Amino acid sequence: MIRLNKYMADCGVDSRRNCDKIITENRVRVNRKLINELGFMINEDNDTVTVDGKKITPKNKNVYLMLHKPKGYVTTVKDDKDRKTVMELIDIKSRVYPVGRLDYDTEGLLLLTNDGDMTYKLTHPKYEVTKKYIARIEGEISESELTTLRNGVIIDGKKTAPAKAKLLEKTDKECRVELTIHEGKNHQVKKMFETIGKTVVFLKRTEMGDIRLGGLARGQWRYLNDKEIDYLKSIK
Repeated sequence: MIRLNKYMADCGVDSRRNCDKIITENRVRVNRKLINELGFMINEDNDTVTVDGKKITPKNKNVYLMLHKPKGYVTTVKDDKDRKTVMELIDIKSRVYPVGRLDYDTEGLLLLTNDGDMTYKLTHPKYEVTKKYIARIEGEISESELTTLRNGVIIDGKKTAPAKAKLLEKTDKECRVELTIHEGKNHQVKKMFETIGKTVVFLKRTEMGDIRLGGLARGQWRYLNDKEIDYLKSIK
């Protein structure tokens, strides 16, 4: 027996979290019976599962790739506002979905896969997978303000976990700051800077754990290599 949301993720429908949403939207049937119950268990050998009327089956092979996401794309499979999605930049036969999210106007490293378990490990806070960003902010930033970021700030009523913050470059009008966090709250990096009165004018994610964007060009993608995949599988 297996949870319905995990089975759906293994079939490449979406991440387990988003599969829960699809279930509650009355889009899933098991053996022709509508299922909208979270935590529902199925027999993956005998039960037939359909999503939006289409039968789904597990993928034979997990696929892992990275994309250098440009600004102006949303990190979803489909968008109800008809905005461009990152899926338009990927040209492979296997069905994959984004791991976590990057804001519409944020660029950088985005992983995509059909491995539901791996997506869960990369996005759940308890695994503490670090995410490194380069932020360009208006004006100057002091060492005391960097220390405030490092110690955690209050966002939406909750304090963020300790972070790493380092000034990379300073000009007359802007600063470049490297910020490393392991949480993934909505708009977290921008909101962290807002708490110290700073406005982010450019944001790029460069690393997730040991996976680095490197010199991959904006809008381009590649498969992860064996070393990178071994690292992902070592996350516990």
